[in-house]
Amino acid sequence: MFTAPATVELRDEPEPKVARDETLVHVRSAGICGSELHGVRHPGFRVPPLIMGHEFSGISDDGQSVVINPVLSCGSCDLCMRGLRQLCRRRALVGVHRPGGFAERVAVPQSALRPLPATLSWDVAALIEPAANAVHAWRLAGGSAGMRVAVLGCGAIGLFCLLTALDGGAASVEVTDLSAARREEAVRLGASGASAALEGEYDVIFDAVGSAATHAQSVRSQRPGGVTVWLGLADETAGFDSTALVRDEKRILGSFAYDDDDFDRAAELVSGWDLTWATGYPLTAGAEIFTTLMNGGPQPVKALLRP
Repeated sequence: MFTAPATVELRDEPEPKVARDETLVHVRSAGICGSELHGVRHPGFRVPPLIMGHEFSGISDDGQSVVINPVLSCGSCDLCMRGLRQLCRRRALVGVHRPGGFAERVAVPQSALRPLPATLSWDVAALIEPAANAVHAWRLAGGSAGMRVAVLGCGAIGLFCLLTALDGGAASVEVTDLSAARREEAVRLGASGASAALEGEYDVIFDAVGSAATHAQSVRSQRPGGVTVWLGLADETAGFDSTALVRDEKRILGSFAYDDDDFDRAAELVSGWDLTWATGYPLTAGAEIFTTLMNGGPQPVKALLRP
């Protein structure tokens, strides 16, 4: 539970109350997201006390294996009617605006439940949600075969951007990260090269860090007419020379979550990917693992908590 700025604790809480339009889910695996690490250190979007966790799979109270699409929308506004549920002006997120999956059991709106493909393990199913972010970003960028791609940051979202680009037929995918271990992991997964900073220029750049420095690098390293997609949330500062956007027709796109098709596509893709870089831990170790990652620990790349 997120209890105070920069503080998470293991606590006993009352059993969740299940409303008429909700289902009790018995959680089997829940991923720790980088946005949660940032959100606990710099509270704002998430307000303590809060049981976080928006990437999770489990069993519904009626015995169905499910994965959770945590994006909740009104379903009736102009954006929802256009299929842009993730941009709903009244959107809410499981694990952000209401209790999430870092618990044995959680009450989840029935609209958030998705059937779990029988071939997927609980851990792989919990990775569908972060993978969907990368699928969405690739689609926004107009990703296609033959593109020169760069990924800034080799955390989970960065690695999913790498895997998505490779699956989409990218001619090359260069990655950057300050951690040598994470760079090595990216190369093992198929990155064309890995370094601490980009050299050359690229058709598409995914910024999975979101710092002022990576923002600037993502613009600087675009080819004229290229595009960068920002997914990271590390820094509110833009940090780049905006005149380059005009002179070279460079583009910056923000990417938030995914639509339903992106989520379904991610569920198809994850079964064929090497996801051994995700590491499972008992829920009782969650506060310790979370705190280590929040304080800058590079490992594990992705932590999954198992109640």
